[in-house]
Order: sequence, then C-alpha cells, then structure tokens
Amino acid sequence: MHEIVREYSDIFVKLDFTTAEEIAELVSNAFLSGRADRIDIIYNQFVSVMRQQVKALQLLPIVASVAPDPKKKAASVDYIFEPSRADILEQLLPIYLNIQVWRSLLDSSAAEQAARMMAMDNATTNARDLITALQLVYNRERQASITKEMLEIVGGAEALSNN
Repeated sequence: MHEIVREYSDIFVKLDFTTAEEIAELVSNAFLSGRADRIDIIYNQFVSVMRQQVKALQLLPIVASVAPDPKKKAASVDYIFEPSRADILEQLLPIYLNIQVWRSLLDSSAAEQAARMMAMDNATTNARDLITALQLVYNRERQASITKEMLEIVGGAEALSNN
C-alpha cells in the first residue's frame, strides 16, 4: 500500500508550470530526506490522436539513458569545471526535474485531449447513424399511416357507392 502525500485534482483544467515545479520540489525533498529511495512518474504519452501509451519514467535517482560501450576506451582527459561539478549539478538538477515533470504533464494533457476528441467524434458518428435509422423508421410509419388512411377513405367511398 502506498501513501498518498498530496492529491492534485482537476490539474488539467488550468495546467501551469508552477504545478510542475511544486511536484518536482515535493518529490525531490522526499528523495533527499530519505522518505523515498526511488521516484518514478507514470503518465500517458501522446503518440498520435488515435494512440496514447502509458509510460513510466524514473526521475530519481538519475540513471544514464545510454550505457557506456565497454569496447570504447574511456577518455583520459580530466576536464576542469567552472563552477565546480557540485555547483553545476545543484543548479541543473532542479531544472531537469521541473522539465521532466512538466513534459509528462503536457504529454498527459495532450493524450487526454486526444482521447476526448476521439470520444466526441465516435459519439457524433453514432448519433448520425442513430438519426438515420430513426428517420427510416419514422418515414416507414408515416407511409403506413398515410396508406391506412387512404384505404379507409377508399373503403368508405366504396361503401357509400354500394348503398
């Protein structure tokens, strides 16, 4: 069982970057304080209007997306960083987390809008088909009613002419 720390309802009504910053800060604090040893974000990835895909992305700890090739020789050059590596990471990691959370929110929003668009398109198509079918039933019933009235009139006129 997982504990829900914070809930964001109706997040896509007014999607804002500050929400992504707030979520990124919340998860980074949980990771840095030791309350979580891994942070994953699960979201709907927009592939196309017809297709959305559920994706999971490990935010923390950061893992290299491409494994180093063991056949290649490691560079023996020692680069000098200004400011220090720690200062660079301290500046870049919050930005990285913000952008990854923002990207997943935007992808999920686009996927939701595409799913809504497809649902509305299907509903419109089904409504048109239903209208066509009901129009045929209505026309048949109206035609049957007119035919019945004409037969009653002809039958009444014939009964009068026989008397």
